Amino acid sequence: MNRNDETAANLANYFRARFPYVYIQTWEETRACRMIEKIAYSEALIKFKRNLYIWTQTDGLRCQDRNSDIKDTQNPMKALDFVRTCEDNAIFIFKDLHVFLGFGGRPADFALIRKMRDIIPELRESENRKNVVLISPELIIPEDMQKEISVFDFPLPDADEIENKLDSMIQQNELTPNLTETEKKKLSESALGLTLQEAENAFSRAIVHNKGLDANAIKVIFDEKNQVIKKNGILEFIKSDLNINDIGGLENLKNWLNKRNNSWLDSARRYNIPAPKGVLITGVPGCGKSLTAKAMSEIWQLPLLKLDMGRIFSGIVGSSEENMRKAIKTAEAVSPSILWVDEIEKGFSGRQGSGDSGTSGRIFATFLTWMQEKSAPVFVIATSNDISSLPAELLRKGRFDEIFFVDLPTAAERKKIFEIHLSKRLKGSEFSDSITVDDTLLNRLAEISEGFSGAEIEQAVISAMYEAFFEKRGLTQQDLENAVKSTVPLSVTQHEQIKRLRDWANVRAVSATARADLGTENNGSDDTSDEGSSSSHGGRMLDY
Repeated sequence: MNRNDETAANLANYFRARFPYVYIQTWEETRACRMIEKIAYSEALIKFKRNLYIWTQTDGLRCQDRNSDIKDTQNPMKALDFVRTCEDNAIFIFKDLHVFLGFGGRPADFALIRKMRDIIPELRESENRKNVVLISPELIIPEDMQKEISVFDFPLPDADEIENKLDSMIQQNELTPNLTETEKKKLSESALGLTLQEAENAFSRAIVHNKGLDANAIKVIFDEKNQVIKKNGILEFIKSDLNINDIGGLENLKNWLNKRNNSWLDSARRYNIPAPKGVLITGVPGCGKSLTAKAMSEIWQLPLLKLDMGRIFSGIVGSSEENMRKAIKTAEAVSPSILWVDEIEKGFSGRQGSGDSGTSGRIFATFLTWMQEKSAPVFVIATSNDISSLPAELLRKGRFDEIFFVDLPTAAERKKIFEIHLSKRLKGSEFSDSITVDDTLLNRLAEISEGFSGAEIEQAVISAMYEAFFEKRGLTQQDLENAVKSTVPLSVTQHEQIKRLRDWANVRAVSATARADLGTENNGSDDTSDEGSSSSHGGRMLDY
């Protein structure tokens, strides 16, 4: 039984059990109505077939079976009178009733609520089997009806349902898609988290834009998911063209991420492995933590959402907790996805004495519970410059799959970083032939830049190119050497802080640098090596 059939069977059980009111919170009115229609006419699902009536403010009640309107039922009180006296086995769908129950801060219609309560005995006990279904994008339940209305979880379409929609579009448009079966399945799964209408819109845009259907349609799917995120206003959709080759070094971390690629697909379920929860990356500022987060979107072909803790802590009392819940709900709605929490310590450190009436603690508890229990494939990548200030509850196993420490780059890593930035800056420039980027140059630059972070290496390259630009000539090795020598690196200005970070990481985190890239240098520090550590880098050495 697929998920769609399972949902229909569960909903049918509510009707067979004579639940008077069932509330379905969804934007997909049409899809929900089709499922209820399928249930109403299926003896296998509901035992006794039902007639189907649908109510809206504009048309009132309409009997789908007889294709006829019930006169003078636009007023919901009149519609409920008809429900009470109807002698059919029936299911009544009310699409717009939430606007009378306190929607948007408007006062609730208490006479209508009283009427809803009055007809409950009729719904439960009459000879005719009758149920009322409320469909609304917002969950609005008056306090008087809390015990009478049952909320039914109506999930978004699964990959099979989306793939069926894609197949029907291919057939209707007589397309010959340039897709393998694996690529088509991945395209369908990339649309998870969208409504069926949103998925159809995305596929339609892809077909028009690409004059057909191919693997590049996944970028259009991301754009459609971006629309969902923009409407939320708390999360930020990060568009990135970075890839794994733009990260110099950190091979241990990159291997770990690569091995977990596609782990949210159906093929991974055959191995009985769960989707990864997330990873916490800490370390020296400017050494690739944020770069890795941005590159992951391209590596995994998933949308990257950035959670800004500043947006969570708004000034209105009670809204911060709601903002966190809304952010989590949005991330799950567009899953599979990557949720990037940048500088996580700014949101959760010092929460006990923050003097905010417990708001920080409640937000932290909400995030912690979600991290532990989430079932949606949302991979959390959290970055931190000062992990020692984070609460212990966040760091224990079960929250994150692994904690990685990113130290100052080794000589091998600095060589790779110089190569990346020089190749990127010189490619296509007027002076691209003025300097040869070879091992001799790269080894020299790596040698004189000991203790530099990746960000400092990038700025040194940019500074050298400004010098050449000012003098209207090509870039030289001397320009690069001068730029490096004139830079005071972070390893000097924040020597004590880096040592403290390494001391923390030696027993609590895994090194992001591969064993093969480690050298004997001390990266600008003369006293950071620890007994039992294989190098001066913080973090246990595990080979991924």
